[in-house]
Amino acid sequence: MSVSAATAGRMRASGTQNLSFIVFASSLGTMIEWYDFYLYGVLVAFFAGHFFPANANATLTFLASLGIFWTGFVVRPFGAVFFGHLGDLIGRKFTFMLTLVLMGLATFTVGILPVYDTIGVLAPILLVACRVVQGLALGGEYGGAATYIAEHAPDGKRGLYTSWIQTTATMGIVAALLVIMAFRIGLGDHAFQAYAWRYPFLLSAVLVILSGYFRFKLQESPLFAKLKHQGKSSHNPALESFGSGKNWGLILIALFGFTAPEGVVWYTGQFYALIYMLAVLKLPYVEVYMILVFALLLGAPFFVVFGWLSDRIGRKGIMVTGFALAFITFIPVFQMMTAYKDNPVVLTMLVWYMVILVTMVYGPIAAFLVEFFPARIRYSSMSLPYHVGNGVFGGGVPFIGSSLAAALPGVPFVGLFYPMAISALGVIVGLAGVRKPTHTVKIWDEVGGQPLVPDQP
Repeated sequence: MSVSAATAGRMRASGTQNLSFIVFASSLGTMIEWYDFYLYGVLVAFFAGHFFPANANATLTFLASLGIFWTGFVVRPFGAVFFGHLGDLIGRKFTFMLTLVLMGLATFTVGILPVYDTIGVLAPILLVACRVVQGLALGGEYGGAATYIAEHAPDGKRGLYTSWIQTTATMGIVAALLVIMAFRIGLGDHAFQAYAWRYPFLLSAVLVILSGYFRFKLQESPLFAKLKHQGKSSHNPALESFGSGKNWGLILIALFGFTAPEGVVWYTGQFYALIYMLAVLKLPYVEVYMILVFALLLGAPFFVVFGWLSDRIGRKGIMVTGFALAFITFIPVFQMMTAYKDNPVVLTMLVWYMVILVTMVYGPIAAFLVEFFPARIRYSSMSLPYHVGNGVFGGGVPFIGSSLAAALPGVPFVGLFYPMAISALGVIVGLAGVRKPTHTVKIWDEVGGQPLVPDQP
C-alpha cells in the first residue's frame, strides 16, 4: 500500500520541526515526569513522619515509606504493557501526551493529600494509590519518548539523539533536589516539615502545562505514520509482543542482560548513595543535596558522550564494561565514602564516579532497545523489559539494600550485594545473549525510506 498524498504532505510538514525541537519537547516532558516521580524518593523521610503513626517504630516506618516508593516502580511494567499497546496501536504522540497528564494529576494530588493524623490509615492507602498512578504513567512515558526520538533520527546517529532522553532522569532528580532545597531554605525547616513539603508537588501542575504546550506542537513519528499507512502496523501489539516465544527470548535477554543491571547501577549510584549519606553517614541534608547536584551535573554530559560513542563502536561493549566496573568497585567506593565522610569534595568525586557508571550503562540503552525490536511492536516490546529492569530490579535497590542492612547489621556493606549480583548477571547475559551489534541496524529499512525530519537546526 502506498502512502497517500495527504499523508505525504503531513510527513513533509513535519520537516519544519527539526530534531533539535523534537528532542527538546520530548525530553522536557520526560524530565518533568521524572521530577514528579522522584520527589517522593528525595522526601521519603518526610512521608514516614506524616503518613504513619507518630508512635510507630522509626525503622519500620522508614522501610514502609521506601516500600511505597518501590510500589511506583513495581507497577511500571503494567503501565508499559498498557501504554505500549496503545502506542503501537494508536500512535506515539497521543500516548505520551496521555501519560504526561496522568503523571501531573497524580503528583498534584500527593500535594493535597491529608496526613495520618487527619484521616488515619486511609492516608497511606491514598498515597499508595497516587504512587500507582505515577508508576503506570511513567511505564508508558519512557518507551514512547525514546521510540519517538529514535524514529525521527537517522541511522548512524540514533545513540546520539536518544541519549538526550537518557539525561532526563538525572535532570529530574537535580530539579527535585533544587526545588526542595529552595523551599526548605527559603521557608525554614519547621515550615517545610509542617506544610511546605507539599509545594514541590503542587508546582508540578505548572510544569506539566508548560511541557504539554511544547508536546502538543509535535506531530506523529514519521516512521510510525508510514508504517501505519503501508498497512504494516500491528492490529494487536500486546498479543504480538507477548504471544511470541521468539520475542520473549529477546525480552528476557534485554531484561537480564541490560535493563535490570542498568537499573541497579542507576539507583545505587544516585538514590542509594543519597540514603546512605543521609541515614548512615548522618550528613546535613544541604551538604548531601549539593554533593548530588554537583556530581549529577558534572556527569550528565557523559550520557551524550557515551550515546555518541555507541554509534561508532557499538552499544553492548560500553554497557557491559559499566556493569563490570560496578561489580568490582561498588564496595570500595562506599568504603571511601565512609572514610572521607567529612570531606565533601571527595564525596562529590566518588558520587560523580558512580554517575559516570550510570552514563555508561544508561546513555546507549534507548538506542539499543529500539534496534532490538521491530517497529510494529517496538513500543510494547521495549517498554516491558525496560520497566521491569529499571523499575522492579533497579527501583528495589533502596528498599532491598536498606532491608539487608537492617537485617544483617554485622555484615559490612551487605546492602550492596544485591546490585552487585545483578550487575554480574548483566555481564554474563549481555556477552552471551547478544552476538550481533545493534548499532548497524537500519530501522528505516522496515518502511523503505529515510527520516523526513532534518537532523540539523
